[in-house]
Amino acid sequence: MDRAVELNEFLKSRRARLRPDDVGLPHRGNGTRRVRGLRREELALLAGVSVTHYTRLEQGRGQNVSAEVLDAIAGALRLSGDERAYLHALARPARGSHDVASAPLRPGLRRLLDSLVLTPALVLGRHANVVGWNAPAAAVFADFAALPEERRTIGHLIFLDEEIRRMHGEGWTRLAREHVAQLRVLAVRHPKSPQIMAQVDAICRESPEFRRLWHEHHVAVATYRDYVLDHPVVGELRLSAELVALPGDPELQGMDLFAAEPGSESEDKLRRLVATTTRRPSPR
Repeated sequence: MDRAVELNEFLKSRRARLRPDDVGLPHRGNGTRRVRGLRREELALLAGVSVTHYTRLEQGRGQNVSAEVLDAIAGALRLSGDERAYLHALARPARGSHDVASAPLRPGLRRLLDSLVLTPALVLGRHANVVGWNAPAAAVFADFAALPEERRTIGHLIFLDEEIRRMHGEGWTRLAREHVAQLRVLAVRHPKSPQIMAQVDAICRESPEFRRLWHEHHVAVATYRDYVLDHPVVGELRLSAELVALPGDPELQGMDLFAAEPGSESEDKLRRLVATTTRRPSPR
């Protein structure tokens, strides 16, 4: 990802979603506005910075911009907490960041994964690739072992697997938007991981929906979610999910854990599904 280009497009997209009325600014003149959303000078006024200073930043030339100025601009743009962090990461990248080579799952992590006999669990790499899974996860979501490694990503599953799309039903749109927003965060968090943008380019070529969402520049981190799935074997499954960080494994995004409410019909269905699946957990 070209940080200067992304910074330019991100700031313009956030200006475009605000109107003068939204921020208490008067309209200028009676003619039609030629700029969608706020003008640069209007945003600069709200943030309390010079137009020149803001323009340099939006053009990707604000290498020495301070955290205070970024916070002022974020406030003027009404950015969410995730968007604010994203703006800081774009404008003030961490020094000395480096890519971390992938490695086989640690034996302890592998044992933990296998011990979760009624909890579907996925271990995700830093570009949302599935690097480990247990039998319950395979039973619920996909036969990961049968997928080519380069297509064993959450993005490929959401946008290019028709069974996954059908299973999520009306919730697919939210799922798709949330994933693209998180993938954009990962691209900035790990700028020296070429697999992220290679994945983005590959899915963009195959999915117009992914391409449209990617160019909306939505940014958010979703660590917990609720799903209502229409599973082809057991019918409706209601699951909650938690993405748990693994600080001792910097090459990994974390472990995604899924659970049904204790004593619920979904838990009973999950138990039956796991007991009858022939799909394999990830290899040791």
